[in-house]
Amino acid sequence: MIIKQPKPSALSEQVENMIEWLASYGKDERNGVSRLLYDPAWIAAQRAIEAKMNDLGLQVHYDDVGNLFGHAAGRDPEARVVLTGSHVDTVIGGGKYDGAYGIVAALIAVEHLLTQYGQPLKPIEVVSLCEEEGSRFPMTYWGSGNITGTKSRKAIHNLKDASGMLFEQAMYNVGFGLGQHPQPQRSDLECFIELHIEQGQVLEREKKSIGVVSHIVGQRRYDITVHGESNHAGTTPMKWRHDAMFTTAELIRILMHRANSHEDGLVATVGRLDAKPNVGNVIAREVTFSLDVRHSDTETIRTFCEECFNEFEAVAAQHGTRIAYHKWMDEPPVAMDSALNAATESILKREGISYQVMTSGAGHDSQVFGTYCPTALLFVPSRGGISHSPAEFTDTEDLQRGVRLLIDLLHQLAY
Repeated sequence: MIIKQPKPSALSEQVENMIEWLASYGKDERNGVSRLLYDPAWIAAQRAIEAKMNDLGLQVHYDDVGNLFGHAAGRDPEARVVLTGSHVDTVIGGGKYDGAYGIVAALIAVEHLLTQYGQPLKPIEVVSLCEEEGSRFPMTYWGSGNITGTKSRKAIHNLKDASGMLFEQAMYNVGFGLGQHPQPQRSDLECFIELHIEQGQVLEREKKSIGVVSHIVGQRRYDITVHGESNHAGTTPMKWRHDAMFTTAELIRILMHRANSHEDGLVATVGRLDAKPNVGNVIAREVTFSLDVRHSDTETIRTFCEECFNEFEAVAAQHGTRIAYHKWMDEPPVAMDSALNAATESILKREGISYQVMTSGAGHDSQVFGTYCPTALLFVPSRGGISHSPAEFTDTEDLQRGVRLLIDLLHQLAY
């Protein structure tokens, strides 16, 4: 079915204006955006979105952790909710599209559908999720995790931000967590649709307009510590050293060589390294480095780590050092819903829009919803793949094309 769409020029202007409108809440002197969970910019943004939802005639409510919903009631009282949106929080000094675009797109899409087609058969809700980034407190997916029941108040006990503010106190200060709003866990969701910027270069390099995500990659993260022996840099012959730094350098080389040998999308990153005593003329006695491994298949991640660690032990034995491993994250890959993706691809083919089925190397709220209800994650291109930066940018034509896709998909699902 061909549905009525907004004029491209009018839609482009509306998307641009709303992106700038939402970016004004938390904008800094470098044109970055900082909206951290429960801070003044965050609450101002949620209140502004609340007002916009009210203007659209939606039934508006918060839940008890600060997720914001705008509900368009359906004609079928037994139907479950089609939920769409993204997260309102940002990293510190982040871009204006990450998360915000999904909220803006959902508001525009629902406004258009209600204007053109009236009340849907199934209820549609726009959600502005309270938190995804983990920028203020050491906790990610607080919004979607509470909706799906994978996060609870126990998870934030004694968590503090950099200033020493307790998570719970920050929540109380803005009126949440006090039982004044409905409890966040939901049991009435039919599906979740998230439209997001890619935050990578695949679509731009492949000259595709839309990314249809098949999987969000699994992640393993480790802190790996190499124990050696400190000694004098000038008086200790090379052959008698137990050098934790030299060992570490060889381990990182092994990781990068093995990751580069994979041709199926596995990525491995060492982004942090801490040495002790960290003195220029002393052989390092201890080095700890981070390891982040991602792939869309759990077994591939497991095998990669196992093979690397076996080789690590042989290297450590040669150097007279030893290794300790601390695995602190092990998130499995999450598949997006095949039926929702098939419906999306059908629309794209009908409209002649270029697209690519792809994996997401970054985490998103969709990975939380994806184990709870049928979920689709859809990307529009990011220029240069830059994200979490004021330089984050997506062309207006790509933004409006994503909104048009969301309009079509929501019409198919809810009308």
